[in-house]
Amino acid sequence: MKRLLAAVILSVAGALAQAQTVEVEGVKFEPTIEVGGQSLQLNGAGLRTRAFFKVYAAGLYVPQKSNSAATLLAQKGPRRVSIGMLRDVDADTFVGALNDGLKANLSEQQLAGFKAQIDTLNANFKAIGQAKKGDRIHFEFTPEAGTRIVVNGQPRGAAIPGEDFFQAVLRVWLGDKPVDADLKKGMLGS
Repeated sequence: MKRLLAAVILSVAGALAQAQTVEVEGVKFEPTIEVGGQSLQLNGAGLRTRAFFKVYAAGLYVPQKSNSAATLLAQKGPRRVSIGMLRDVDADTFVGALNDGLKANLSEQQLAGFKAQIDTLNANFKAIGQAKKGDRIHFEFTPEAGTRIVVNGQPRGAAIPGEDFFQAVLRVWLGDKPVDADLKKGMLGS
């Protein structure tokens, strides 16, 4: 009886631990959100650093949790990368880092195939201007709309079609050469 009770307590404690808000450097990530009418789960969250500067905290929301980057990249349906800025970053620097991440994780042929979408992504960010400390930026995908940039709850710029493009953007964080290996581990829930 004691073993059964202990197992039940551990099971309930594990479920409660999974359902709690995660906080990274003061940025909170809810355990579940809704995107495109579908409930998504926080897969994991982590910190993006550059040199010794803390740049942003990011969380990955997906339909099915996994600790495998390949599995997460192959998932279909709505998804979101949620970023909480920890410092001011101008648009050119943000766009440059995104483009570097794309170049590091895609072939020349893939990059050429996504040229129009990458140009739209760059234009959307440049129109936003500066990402300020405290801003919440979402890279959000729905099959109906494509990839959207949402800043502080407001969609910005044109939606970018193609689920394959969103998967390419995810490679910035989850690819073989992520922008930050520790952030990748955090987003994988490791």
